[in-house]
Amino acid sequence: MDRTRKTSVTTGVLLVVATAAALAAAQVVPGLTGTGEVAALADHPHRLAAAATLYLVAAGTSAGIAVALYPVLRGAGPAAALGAVVFRTVEAVLYTVAVVALMALLPLARRVATAPEATSAALSGLADVLVDVRDLATLAGVFAFGTGALLYYALLHRARLLPRWLSGWGLAGAALILVACLLSLFSGRPVTGYTLLVLPVAAQEMVLAVRLLVTGFDRPAEVAAGATPAARG
Repeated sequence: MDRTRKTSVTTGVLLVVATAAALAAAQVVPGLTGTGEVAALADHPHRLAAAATLYLVAAGTSAGIAVALYPVLRGAGPAAALGAVVFRTVEAVLYTVAVVALMALLPLARRVATAPEATSAALSGLADVLVDVRDLATLAGVFAFGTGALLYYALLHRARLLPRWLSGWGLAGAALILVACLLSLFSGRPVTGYTLLVLPVAAQEMVLAVRLLVTGFDRPAEVAAGATPAARG
């Protein structure tokens, strides 16, 4: 197996793991939409820990996708390839901040459950702030994801490493993610609530993962060697 084929397999595996971990975490994490639900977190420490672990796995593998793609994409555009790594690393850091805010809710929830009514109200307000921090960190992370994805899908499209329809689908999906972020920013709704705008890129990444695992990249040797279409004449 040559280096480029290893890159395609690694990227495909990371895409599957990142998506599976994020979806599993969303199913495991307790609801956080109200004060009563925050207080109830004290009864579900294991679910919270499992969700945090899955979110961290998703964060790490998300950054790993751009890192894995970099050796193949730098020949088509080194600055954009590096930019994709930077943005997806920022995404991972912001998701980690969201996980820290999530885990900070657990000791707070325990205090809310046992505190007098007056103290409980103040603690609940602090819990609401932590939930807001988590939502905002997630929103900023999704912004970073959309930007990084735009960069590497543009390079994949330019270098013809994938069928044009697949890289074009990725570009459209990343653009829709950014639209969802803008809508979330101005509406105050969590970005995860814009399901119809999130689904296209989620589906595209699964199709891309299968493509990379089964077939790999198109014309990998030329791009891996650093030759762009313009350089080849």
